[in-house]
Amino acid sequence: MNREKIDALVAQMTLEEKAGLCAGKDWFETKPVPRLGIPAASMFDGPAGLRRTAQANEDDNMGAYEAVPSTCFPTGSTMAATWDTELVEEVGCAMGDECQAESVSLLLGPALNIKRHPLCGRNFEYLSEDPYLAGKIAAAQVRGTQSKGIGANLKHFAANNQESLRLSVNNVISERALREIYLTGFEIAVRESKPWTMMCSYNQVNGFHASRNKHLLTEILRDEWKYDGIVISDWGATKDRVDSLKAGLDLEMPYSGPENDQLIVDAVRSGELDESVLDDAVRRMLTFVYRTKEGENRIPGYDQDKHHALARRAAAEGMVLLKNEDQLLPLRQEQSICVIGEMAEHVRFQGGGSSHNSP
Repeated sequence: MNREKIDALVAQMTLEEKAGLCAGKDWFETKPVPRLGIPAASMFDGPAGLRRTAQANEDDNMGAYEAVPSTCFPTGSTMAATWDTELVEEVGCAMGDECQAESVSLLLGPALNIKRHPLCGRNFEYLSEDPYLAGKIAAAQVRGTQSKGIGANLKHFAANNQESLRLSVNNVISERALREIYLTGFEIAVRESKPWTMMCSYNQVNGFHASRNKHLLTEILRDEWKYDGIVISDWGATKDRVDSLKAGLDLEMPYSGPENDQLIVDAVRSGELDESVLDDAVRRMLTFVYRTKEGENRIPGYDQDKHHALARRAAAEGMVLLKNEDQLLPLRQEQSICVIGEMAEHVRFQGGGSSHNSP
């Protein structure tokens, strides 16, 4: 849909409708505006393959264990260890096909924060300690997914690198370290793959939560990198809805009730928020929603065996032998192996949370 048609829609929307479009309808869908024929767009996790769930709530862990069957692709850490952008792009294409088959508009991945500490709870899905490698691999996966008419989502912007106080920690980072380490991967992926969406992180960066950090969301992302997609909050990461809009956050997820929509309406009416700022966010939201509808090419299914073979190939390519002392590998038939620990009985082949799908 071109800019002229988008502007015409914005002109017809009430203030309440515009505020409502900037927040989800529920856990995984944007709000439609039936009066104007504006449809909803659906989004589901995640970085290692589709995790499409029924409508869920916090009590059942967002339905993590009730997802429709999908291919369990290797974790992000394994994908980056392939050093193979063509292979990763092929995986992204397969993820896009599975989204088309399940009527999903946006896949919430890849995740490319820097692995800064071994106890970061997301290390399995983050790509690398190296920002250049992370950016190149993320860009390849985004290109693959979006070539299928499905939106991809870069996350978590930015500096989401530890588990302790993950929702509130203030990461104090010099501008040089921010640019050279924590933002480089995002910049590469934004410039090379033009993702439709990005997700802000929970944490603070230099005193401001990422969801209302104008330096990150506007000055760097939009003004410098010329990013023209939408910025989505991590689930529950929005701290101040009006400040977030001013900073460049377009979509609050999930829906938190009518109160935050009303805060936007009241701010515009009081003059605290310039309505043009809201209109810019609405234009970006409408562009995104209609882009997903134009990309719809719903297919009845996909070749599960073919996708499983691709996942197996990617996993094999991600296995790196650092040193083969005394020719330990390959193992010989007469050798025995002792496997110690919980994973001896319960093999862990994927991460939890947003990366946990139903193979």
